Amino acid sequence: MPLSWNEIRDCARRFVKTWADAHDEASHAKPFWIDFFEAFGVSDRRVATFEYAVQKFHGGRGRADLFWRGMLLVEQKSRGKDLDEAFAQAQEYLEGIAQRDLPRLVIVCDFARFRLHNLDDGSRTEFSLAQLPEKIRHFAFIAGYTPRVIREQDPVNVKAAETLGRLHDALKAAGYTGHPLEVLLVRLLFCLFADDTGIFEKQSCRELIEQRTGEDGADLGARLAELFQVLNTEPARRQKNLDPQLAAFPYVNGAVFAEPLPIAQFDSAMRQALLDCCGLNWAAISPAIFGAMFQSVMDARARRNLGAHCTSEANILKLIKPLFLDELRAEFERVNGNRRTGRPRPSRSMRASARWNSPRKAVWPCCDTLTSSAACSTNSDTPLVRKTRSSSGRSAPSCRLT
Repeated sequence: MPLSWNEIRDCARRFVKTWADAHDEASHAKPFWIDFFEAFGVSDRRVATFEYAVQKFHGGRGRADLFWRGMLLVEQKSRGKDLDEAFAQAQEYLEGIAQRDLPRLVIVCDFARFRLHNLDDGSRTEFSLAQLPEKIRHFAFIAGYTPRVIREQDPVNVKAAETLGRLHDALKAAGYTGHPLEVLLVRLLFCLFADDTGIFEKQSCRELIEQRTGEDGADLGARLAELFQVLNTEPARRQKNLDPQLAAFPYVNGAVFAEPLPIAQFDSAMRQALLDCCGLNWAAISPAIFGAMFQSVMDARARRNLGAHCTSEANILKLIKPLFLDELRAEFERVNGNRRTGRPRPSRSMRASARWNSPRKAVWPCCDTLTSSAACSTNSDTPLVRKTRSSSGRSAPSCRLT
């Protein structure tokens, strides 16, 4: 479970006091960023690499001070150094990083100032070390929080379908077809989403593929079959000498991984296609279109017209808000405004809605409208669920649908 924002903000205040006088890149940079990650309850060893070696585009090699694949690159300088030059240096490193590994955020820092360059939208934000507790939500992704933004047709959903579709086409062309292919794609879709949303440890599936399979892809199918078997086995029933990297994966109930499949044969291009899928940020992909996405992955023509084959999340909300969400929110506002009786006591319907948001009851509905309904009515970041949880003395869940 991620730390609460109050806990993170308190840690940030202590971080500011501890590092108020830091100034030297050589001696302070590494412990500075180790403490920074710990403020979010995250070990740097889990996500980041210090002194990451990069082949520069125009020749020569360099080392990024800190790199988190697909998420973050940091260029640290001594206090008072030019941050424009630091960003120019970071841009040289970006040219030598594989497309699937490019970070979403570049931070240049001189201990006294943080400058954030968002590579997704081109925005730039700068603030002082003292302002860090106020600006801490800029780093929500470190703690595992993903902002929920509803768009009419998010291009990231289309890109995900196209990328997974290329893998489907390659497997089908190689003769892996029919029901086994469908089941394999469902399992891979689950693993990709789990890798980025906290169901698995961050990027553990991707690391297994990168670190434990050959570049020619010859052993990838067997490794995936082994992973699926582990995911279908309760920890108490697993072999005692199971590889620790595999043993770290959780048990997934619901028979998603129960059916034995023929082992798929991969080549280097197929392995690369799967790694390209791993390189996407699946936490930003709406589960509301999983049904339509899977349909489009299996059908190349539907893939080109994904927006025409699913009801957008915005349109789904137009349906379900007047149906029950507006009424539920109105009841929440009424109960929350009643200060005379002390702590608000949510009604049965409100408590029932909050109980939906339980990791034990997480399911994969085949109906996109059901998925959106569940996500909107049980999102643990909403005031309704936070208040309902607090009134019952229960903590927020560690697993969310989005």
